Amino acid sequence: MKRVVALVTGSNRGIGASCIEEFARQGVTVVINYCHHEKEAKELEKTIKEKYKVDVLTIKCDVSKEEEVEKMVNEIVDQFGGIDILVNNAGVSRDSLLMDKNIKEFRRILDVNLIGTYLCSKYVGRVMRDAKKGKIINISSTNAIDTYYPESCDYDASKAGIISLTHNFARELAPFVNVNCICPGWVKTAMNKELSIDQIKEEKKKILLGRFATPEEISKIVVFLSSSKASYVNDSIIRVDGGKYNG
Repeated sequence: MKRVVALVTGSNRGIGASCIEEFARQGVTVVINYCHHEKEAKELEKTIKEKYKVDVLTIKCDVSKEEEVEKMVNEIVDQFGGIDILVNNAGVSRDSLLMDKNIKEFRRILDVNLIGTYLCSKYVGRVMRDAKKGKIINISSTNAIDTYYPESCDYDASKAGIISLTHNFARELAPFVNVNCICPGWVKTAMNKELSIDQIKEEKKKILLGRFATPEEISKIVVFLSSSKASYVNDSIIRVDGGKYNG
């Protein structure tokens, strides 16, 4: 049986780490990508190898830097022969008052979230196009659609751009590669750890299910989109927010 290889960017923690574990549970060869927090990445690698007995490659790469992305993709192809699944999960946020945004930090948000998604899709997309098969799943946010927060305007803009990239890459890589996008609402991850108890209570009131998602609830949808069960799902934007409303 030919191996299936999945690259998940920003996968040392949160949704990305959950995706790695969910893929490994299915017997998929996984590539853990990180930019910082090497210890977390290595601990995840050790856990996956011991628990699931699958091949694991851990690569440090800043997805906003083209030369690093190209090197990462070449390394994966050299070692495993190809890449079947790409999950563009790497993302950062820096909340601050909209009128006081630091332009350097604003650009960093766009570089990692948006440019990083473009670069990884570009280089992995070439591999998939040549192989005439593949699945790309982009992680955006409901912030890209209608749950705007002025203090997160840079993050919101980057995530809206990811939706646009999804549509364009779906067209560019058709008919061989399925390109889809998931837009989670609130998820219990480190990115949201600084929310106050009052903020969490207020946000939960806006969700019909009355709670934040777990990373596992998002990763299961990622794995579904990567499987043959979703072979006819393409160029779709899937909202996963527990029924969030803005009333």
